[in-house]
Amino acid sequence: MVATSQPLAAQVGLHVLRSGGNAVDAAVATAAALTVLEPTSNGIGGDLFALVWADGALHALNASGCAPALLGPDALEGGVMPSHGWLPVTVPGAPRGWADLHGRFGRLPFTEVLAPAIHYARHGYPLSPVLAENWQRGIRAHRARTDAVFDEWTRTFAPQGFTAQSGELWRSEAHARTLERIAATNAEAFYDGDLARAIDAHAQATGGLLRASDLGAHQSDWVTPIRVRYRDHDVWEIPPNGQGIAALIALGLLEGMDLPDWREDPAGLHLQIEAMKLAFIDAHRYVADPRHVHVPVEALLSEPYLAARRALIGPEALTPEAGDPNGHGTVYLAAADGDGVMVSLIQSNYMGFGSGVVVPGTGIGLHNRGHNFSLDPAHPNVLAPGKRPYHTIIPGFLTRADGVPVGPFGVMGGFMQPQGHLQVILNTLRYGLNPQQALDTPRWQWTGGKRVEVEHALGAGVARALQARGHDLHVELNPGAFGRGQIIWRDPETGVLAGGTETRADGLVAAY
Repeated sequence: MVATSQPLAAQVGLHVLRSGGNAVDAAVATAAALTVLEPTSNGIGGDLFALVWADGALHALNASGCAPALLGPDALEGGVMPSHGWLPVTVPGAPRGWADLHGRFGRLPFTEVLAPAIHYARHGYPLSPVLAENWQRGIRAHRARTDAVFDEWTRTFAPQGFTAQSGELWRSEAHARTLERIAATNAEAFYDGDLARAIDAHAQATGGLLRASDLGAHQSDWVTPIRVRYRDHDVWEIPPNGQGIAALIALGLLEGMDLPDWREDPAGLHLQIEAMKLAFIDAHRYVADPRHVHVPVEALLSEPYLAARRALIGPEALTPEAGDPNGHGTVYLAAADGDGVMVSLIQSNYMGFGSGVVVPGTGIGLHNRGHNFSLDPAHPNVLAPGKRPYHTIIPGFLTRADGVPVGPFGVMGGFMQPQGHLQVILNTLRYGLNPQQALDTPRWQWTGGKRVEVEHALGAGVARALQARGHDLHVELNPGAFGRGQIIWRDPETGVLAGGTETRADGLVAAY
């Protein structure tokens, strides 16, 4: 089974499974295809994180990149990190992430795994409805960027005559050639070959700070996943520099509280929102690159600390201080095979198309993850050369308390992601919903201060009751603001897979 936000990408993963590949082959094939089939949310020039259940254990890969050696606070004009252009560009980790996942667990040749992505890049495909809407939004935003460094983006993603309408065909021969080079060299061309030199040359010609030496120094890290227990299950996340710990803190706070039996009881939703606020405060305060600073993961997830934080939650809405949780541009996929291997994978260019910088002749759109660095010298996430930024993308995985795997899950969408993880897990473990129901239920999103955005389907009565508790309620009519998730659960007795896909996207669960 493969579940993701693009029907053709899910079919790519299914094709690889039916061709003898395992779940990792399928996940890598789907991820590579998504750079073509949903470039509004990810690309070759982005980052990747993955959780893999294989050989009786959960493995975690951090394939995120660092700030270039030339990028420090003194490189920023006026001490401000822009959202687009070269300055927020960090080293892309996705291509090496594909190669590292495949090298450790894959079964089919790497060239065969990437072949479907190359096919769609070369021959094209018709845009699906939500994809088209997001593409048009990206084109409108891009019109405001007049610097010459953005010209290649227009040639690649908004060529003459292309309007990004649903059903319209898009193709990119340059993207196809780049994927062929990555496939043929096991991604080495991207980090220590002709693609690295092309990125370096374009950066030097247009004022960028990314160099071939930065790409050559990049490595993925196999890390130890972190967890919290909730209702006889363990919920797993990638450790910092990712923000998955925010979801775990919130779940840890709620484990010690009595949630009402009705899922949309305002009293229960209030407790969830307040727990999420406290979790985000801690995430924004402590999450950083653990290779550069100490991140107190164990302390943040310890019961004494959670108990002290839990005591702060009362009947009225709190006003905590935290960053503004906004910004999207991510794809998530889940894959499972008949042998019990399961993958939770997420990759992103951030803020839709990323930095807006595309390397000429390659189709490589570079991400803008550096925008999440702090510029406060006293903050653990302060910008520094060779440092990974606070990262929003997080894959999730669920096991029973006895160690039996249940399966992968994830919700895309910037700072919505841990909030989506929290709501999906509560829907599953507290309220007994199946994967599709767990994804379909109306969502809320805390965006700072006392402001909470809710989907209109939550209902006026519930919204008014939350407002009476002091929440600044706003109804958001754009469903994409609440993330886009996928789930696969595996029955340990029968091996039967149950999947769900996001109705807020063009998603599909493909299975055989």
